[in-house]
Amino acid sequence: MELRHKILLLDDDPVVLDLYKEILAQLPSRPEIVTATSGARAIALLEAEPFRLLICDLKMPKMDGLQVLAIVRRRFPELRTVVMTGVQDEEFRSRAYALGVDLFWLKPDTQQNMRMFLECLESLLGRDAESGFRGIQSKSLMDIIQMECLSQNSLVLRITRGSLVGRIWIQNGELVDAETEGARGERALGRILGWKSGTFESLPPEPDRARSIEKPVSALLLEAAQAMDEITPPADEAASGEEVAHRRTAVQLAALTRAGAEWVVSLPAKGSSGPDGLGTQVTAELSAWMRHVSETCGRLSERLQAGPLSHIQGHNPERRLIFLPWNEKFFLVAWPKDAEVGRLVEKTKHLVASLDA
Repeated sequence: MELRHKILLLDDDPVVLDLYKEILAQLPSRPEIVTATSGARAIALLEAEPFRLLICDLKMPKMDGLQVLAIVRRRFPELRTVVMTGVQDEEFRSRAYALGVDLFWLKPDTQQNMRMFLECLESLLGRDAESGFRGIQSKSLMDIIQMECLSQNSLVLRITRGSLVGRIWIQNGELVDAETEGARGERALGRILGWKSGTFESLPPEPDRARSIEKPVSALLLEAAQAMDEITPPADEAASGEEVAHRRTAVQLAALTRAGAEWVVSLPAKGSSGPDGLGTQVTAELSAWMRHVSETCGRLSERLQAGPLSHIQGHNPERRLIFLPWNEKFFLVAWPKDAEVGRLVEKTKHLVASLDA
């Protein structure tokens, strides 16, 4: 009996879930489709049984899609992930790639786009789709490269932006070379990926092209996304409060990923406002522990007349933890267990400063 892959579809709109459950049933491999309307429910399902692919919306209440992806990236590293969203924003696209997603896709609005979307999902499920993704003028260059590599294609991409011309060589789904403005290899690829617009043309493959790029495509796109994160976009005065909050979450999660931390929880030292968590679904439990620690240390400091708490550093079999008072807040940051101990406090301060800016 052939094994059927399982897809988890996450969206807070039940109507969307029903629609796409029906659409995904058209995939040739006939995967089993499971749905969830919240991030917490999705993670519970992932913990309970194996899935091949997660398709996730971005904008959801309580735990948004980026938060879910940050948790999934750490706890289910083998899970393939796709962002399917109506948010047409290059910043969110770069943040999603920085979190290691396999594909960022705007919700298909035409039959042609839907067909290409289904072909790409089939490739991610492990069933080869021989057809490529040609002439997709509405997608970013990152999307084009990602989809061509997922489909194990061989071609030369010719990209034109005004007077600038660049070429990217892909062979059997691997990036082998890039060239533009006298630059070659990763340097040229970085320049080309920095172009915000342009036109794409698929040329026949050149199998004898000498290789100058050794890194896998996932690492190269992640580096490009992180480079884009360094550029802070101008504030959009017309953006709603929800959009501003979502954008802030995206920026903070990108900083968390860039630093190499697993998750962070912040808690105001005073006042009635609640805690904030990034990359974890147990924010309330962790914040209660943080409050207890801060009060205990405060009483101990008064008794010993030892001055204010600097930080607490500890570890368990799974990770290393830094508890840090900072600007009228307390932060608890988790790092991988193999993180360099000698630099953790400074790295934590640097990360917290970027999150609290």
